[in-house]
Amino acid sequence: MDNKKSLLLMVPMLHQGGFERVCVATARLMQKYYNVYILIFSSKDINYDVTGLEVIDIDVPAKKGIVNKVFNVFKRVNKVKKIKKDLGIDIAYSFGGSANYVNVLSKGKEKVLTGLRCQTDMENEKQVKLFCSRSDQVLSCSKEIMRQLHSDFKYDKSSYIYNPLDVEDIQKKGAKELSDYPFAEGDLVIASMGRNDYIKGMWHLVKAFSLVHKENPKAKLMVLGAGDWSGYQELADKLGVGGAVFFPGVRKNPFAYVSKADIYVCASNHEGFPNAVLEGMALGKPLISTDCKTGPREILLSEDQYEDLIKRIPDGSSTREPIMGDYGILVPDMSQDVNMDPGVIEDGERILAEKIRWLLSDEARLSEYSKKSLERAAHYSPEKYQSAIHDILRKYE
Repeated sequence: MDNKKSLLLMVPMLHQGGFERVCVATARLMQKYYNVYILIFSSKDINYDVTGLEVIDIDVPAKKGIVNKVFNVFKRVNKVKKIKKDLGIDIAYSFGGSANYVNVLSKGKEKVLTGLRCQTDMENEKQVKLFCSRSDQVLSCSKEIMRQLHSDFKYDKSSYIYNPLDVEDIQKKGAKELSDYPFAEGDLVIASMGRNDYIKGMWHLVKAFSLVHKENPKAKLMVLGAGDWSGYQELADKLGVGGAVFFPGVRKNPFAYVSKADIYVCASNHEGFPNAVLEGMALGKPLISTDCKTGPREILLSEDQYEDLIKRIPDGSSTREPIMGDYGILVPDMSQDVNMDPGVIEDGERILAEKIRWLLSDEARLSEYSKKSLERAAHYSPEKYQSAIHDILRKYE
């Protein structure tokens, strides 16, 4: 007889993105302990391997317009409430704001855990208060979010748990051959991954890259991710580096591309705990990242460096000067206001360019930071995540 408790993991879609990947990984790792179900609002463009997982599609996809969005929430809540009851769900854990709404509003006898996984989740005060008041626990993927919940909302029923990273699987995928890689041996390739969204700050990276390329024509830029990148290609053209950039869009296996790069750069102005940064490190890529809210500082700095930073800047604001972290280079956060004017170069973009040039100019530095990236990536093993998330969940069994 199966005496396992039932765990429902809720996510809007399984198209692409950090928390979707973590949701699938959590489902696989928790199958040992629970009857696990993944509930999604739409099965459109599933981009993750869900073989062997129980996926429930309630088929209420996102719609535009305030009235439609409100109607959608009620429709989703009613469907999920019935599913929770029919399946005898003991614990429901949701990923992302829209799933959190449905999870707390459909609460029955089960324990409800909500995930606040990005700084943008924290900017809607009413939303955060709702989740805190109606959740049995709020989970975050960084110390910074947990610290903010305590300081800004006086909420202490929260835990942080770092995302799992399957280094072996990423490296295996990174070793795959490519047929459309455009750069030549000897080129110095800067890689980044992220959808076309203002929070990813890719215009900053394109502008910084243009400064690097003007001094070193061997430098190239590759950005992988969903969206229409024609505006960024146009920006690169106007900056005189159009032939040195590559926007391949979404790739089923982006790691095969990143593995061919020389360094990885994150230019985000908001993150939760950036999976793409960790994935770049798993491939041994030296790392440069903005000190955005939240996550990169916890990855690239040692514990002592991190504690020193929050003592110097206790409100969680970005560093104003670059920090040569033990595991990577942290540069100041930059504006979240999209600026596609090629004639405007911010100070932060110049700082980012200087650190990219500094790193690419010395093979010994590249080698040392490559080793440090691999060392750091090993810290976020699936086994550690499995143990940590199970310790949290079994409190509610």
